[in-house]
Amino acid sequence: MLDSVRYLLLQVRNPDDPMRSHEVQCFARALLTTPARIGVLDLLQEQPADTQLSAVDVVLLGGSGHYSVADEASVADEMDDWLRRALDVVRELHRLQKPTFASCWGFQAMARALGGQVVHDASRAEIGTHHLRLTPAAHDDPVFGPLGDVFLGQMGHEDRVLELPPGATLLASTETVTNQAYRLDDAPIYCTQFHPELNRTDLLCRLDAYPEYVRHLTGMSGEEFAATVRDSPQTEALLPRFVSCVLD
Repeated sequence: MLDSVRYLLLQVRNPDDPMRSHEVQCFARALLTTPARIGVLDLLQEQPADTQLSAVDVVLLGGSGHYSVADEASVADEMDDWLRRALDVVRELHRLQKPTFASCWGFQAMARALGGQVVHDASRAEIGTHHLRLTPAAHDDPVFGPLGDVFLGQMGHEDRVLELPPGATLLASTETVTNQAYRLDDAPIYCTQFHPELNRTDLLCRLDAYPEYVRHLTGMSGEEFAATVRDSPQTEALLPRFVSCVLD
């Protein structure tokens, strides 16, 4: 079934960002499909038409090279056009009950769009491979339960979700950041602060594109940091399991 699923990846990346194509490749590998099955739309410039959403089975939201949803503006009229448009799209996915998986920036965008709170907090930034722990509610969840009590995930964030949106169930936490994963109880939507679409090699490739990010957050050289990054086999199974569950 997985090789016939149609995807739409909603990106928030500059045209010259080398991770635009890399992100597609990473999702394709993690989803056991090919890049040709993943359509791409740039939320910085446009929003998907109803026909585009209806033509796909699953929507994906991933990371962002240089953009944040932790904008101080709380009123739509004061937001940048791209952010207002992006949050409207996320709300539409929820309204349509569209199967959606959102990681990192997407995790934060879904939270803010539906009434949660996102803040910039460099003091709790996480980068690299981190241990996560399931919440009690996650043990019976068909997507997260098989991960086991403690698992590894790949991360790179300075913003965090301070408050989950109403109707969300917390699924995982780290010692540093409580809100690391959640599902929406009224829609087939799962969201993770970590990147299940990335393995160790993928994360290091991505951070090679943003070398200043590693130095800024860790004080390490690229070589020193690379030695701390580990494989995350449990989370590599997360995306295919999500698709199987929501499309069953």
